[in-house]
Amino acid sequence: MPRPTPDPCPCGRRDRRGDVLAYAACCGRYLDDFARTPAPDAETLMRSRYTAFVRERADYLLATWHPSHRPEHLDFEPGAKWLGLEVRGHVERDADHAEVEFVARQRSRSGTATRLAERSRFVREEREGGLLRWYYLDGVMR
Repeated sequence: MPRPTPDPCPCGRRDRRGDVLAYAACCGRYLDDFARTPAPDAETLMRSRYTAFVRERADYLLATWHPSHRPEHLDFEPGAKWLGLEVRGHVERDADHAEVEFVARQRSRSGTATRLAERSRFVREEREGGLLRWYYLDGVMR
């Protein structure tokens, strides 16, 4: 049976024993050290972006959004609570293009539940000092 993790990562990624990884060992390293620690693949970027939504980290979300599709700013729904993430698939189209299909659940302050199902597209490009980074391009709602 999985053991409780102190400060579990909101993305829900698990280790080999089935325990949820701690935030610092999972998405925290990407959110908290963006300049030096890019997500290694599209699924990890998608998970870290979910975590950024949970923690209302607009800085990270905007930085990981491809400039060709990035909004000028982000607003978070006051009182919304993210309830969980399920990754349903991860397909690498080639070394620099990938898609991730996921379902994220959220509850509004009024109690209304929302289920966001999306197939997201990602691209990997060289930026900022030669680091290869994955970026969220866009998604198709399912």
